Amino acid sequence: MNNKKILMITGDFTEDYETMVPFQTLLAVGYSVDAVCPDKVSGDTVATAIHDFEGDQTYTEKPGHKFTLNATFADIQPDDYDALVIPGGRAPEYLRLNPSVLKMVKHFFETNKPVAAVCHGAQILSAAGVLKGKNCSAYPACMPEINQSGGIYAEIAIDAAITDGNLVTAPAWPAHPAWLSQFIALLNK
Repeated sequence: MNNKKILMITGDFTEDYETMVPFQTLLAVGYSVDAVCPDKVSGDTVATAIHDFEGDQTYTEKPGHKFTLNATFADIQPDDYDALVIPGGRAPEYLRLNPSVLKMVKHFFETNKPVAAVCHGAQILSAAGVLKGKNCSAYPACMPEINQSGGIYAEIAIDAAITDGNLVTAPAWPAHPAWLSQFIALLNK
């Protein structure tokens, strides 16, 4: 069993695959993962949404599963964690307005701990002001936020990921194999 602890910050209408898959994968390979949401406690659930790419101008959205949180946001101390995961979906849109979330995100960059963000998770990174000079991939609609916050939008294939220092990012859930393998490589350094 690996002794590293990972914090996952999520919320209602998080993207189903971008929450469930990394949570379960990291547990399966031996990491401890605490999934939290502001104003919720361990045992509460968040609604998820399934985003798919069906040939429209943007993704489609369907109801997903209920995802059960296993830790309480108010009890979290970022110092207790070795890494951070930020799923995408619509949750980052409102999570980026929470000062406590932004403070936690900044901690992981100030201490150079691994951070993995996918899809719209970049909205939280942008709002936290941690992207200056960093290559960051995300869902293409997030490109203006990345660039305006001083980051460098990495236009990569939908099934690819990019690592820049302690940050691993990807455009969307089709990149899970690349994104998770690069994140796990950072965790094992």
